[in-house]
Amino acid sequence: MEIGIYEKLITTSVRQKLGALDKVKYEILQGKKLDTEEATYYISLHLLSVIKKALGLISVKKDIQVGKQIEISNNLLKFLSEQIEEFSFEEDIIDVEGRILEGVFNKLNNKHRDLQLHLSEIMPASRLSQSELFTGGNVGLSLESELRKEIRSSNRIDLLVSFIKWPAIRILLDDFKEFIEQGGQLRIITTTYVGATDAKAIQELSELPNTEIKICYNTRNERLHAKAYLFYRNTGYHTAYIGSSNFSRSALTTGLEWNIKVTTQEVPHILDKFSKTFQSYWNNPEFENWIKHLRRANLLEGMMRILLTFLTLNLTISKEKF
Repeated sequence: MEIGIYEKLITTSVRQKLGALDKVKYEILQGKKLDTEEATYYISLHLLSVIKKALGLISVKKDIQVGKQIEISNNLLKFLSEQIEEFSFEEDIIDVEGRILEGVFNKLNNKHRDLQLHLSEIMPASRLSQSELFTGGNVGLSLESELRKEIRSSNRIDLLVSFIKWPAIRILLDDFKEFIEQGGQLRIITTTYVGATDAKAIQELSELPNTEIKICYNTRNERLHAKAYLFYRNTGYHTAYIGSSNFSRSALTTGLEWNIKVTTQEVPHILDKFSKTFQSYWNNPEFENWIKHLRRANLLEGMMRILLTFLTLNLTISKEKF
C-alpha cells in the first residue's frame, strides 16, 4: 500500500494488505461504517469497476464475445431479482442483438429525407453518455462543431456566460434558429462585464421566439464570471459544457480554451447542481430581463447602459492607479 489518502472500499484483499503493514511504522485511518446511502454509492461504484474488468476478460472468439457479455449481464440481473424482491429486472434485460438505440424520429412530420444523414449532423462526435475534455486550438474535437450539434439536438438550452460577442452568434445563429423552429426554448444569462457583451448579439438573440435573456448590470458587487452551457433533451440525455469559453469567436474556434463536457449518464449530480444554480440566478433580481429594458425605453438605452458601465469601470480602475 502506498502512503497517502484514499477513498477506497475495503475489500478482503485490501484488508490483507493493511494487515501486513508494520503497525509501528504506519497509521491506518478508516472512516465510519457506511450508512445506507453511502453504501449504495460506494458498492455500486466498486461493482461497476469489477464488472467492467470481468467482461473485458472474456476470452472467446470476437464474433461471440458480445453475446457472452450480454448473457452474463442478464444472468446478473436475474440474480439481483432473486435476491431483492422489490427489484424488477424485466425492463433491464439486454436484447441479444446488442445494439445501441440512436434516435426515434417522426416520419410523418420530418423535413429530412435521409434520417441517417440527419442523425450524423446532430449527434455530437463525443456522444451523449461519456464525458470529454476540450482543450481548444483545433486540437482533437472542435468545440464549435460540437456545440452546433448539441444545439440542434436539444429541446431546451440554458446558457450562462459572462459576455457574448456578435461574431460568435453569427457562427451559431442558424443552429439556434433551427433549434427554435423545432420548438426549442432558450434562456441566457450574461453581464455587461468590462463592456464586452455586444448589444447587437443580445438584440439578435432576443428576436428569436421562445428566447429569454437576463443581464446583470451591477458594477459594484462581484461579477458573474461563469462560462457554462446546459443542453436538455426530452429523452433524458442531458449534456453540459463547463470551462473557460465565453461566447466569442476565438473561444469557440481557435482559442486555447479548456472546457469539460459532462453527461447525465455519468455524473447526474453535476447537471442537477448546474440546473438548480442557474435557476437561482434566474430568479435573482440582480439579473434583469432584457425585454423589460426594451419596453421601458429602446435598444439605444440598453447600449448606452453597457457603454456607461464600461466607462464607469475604466474610471474606477484609473482612480485606483493613482
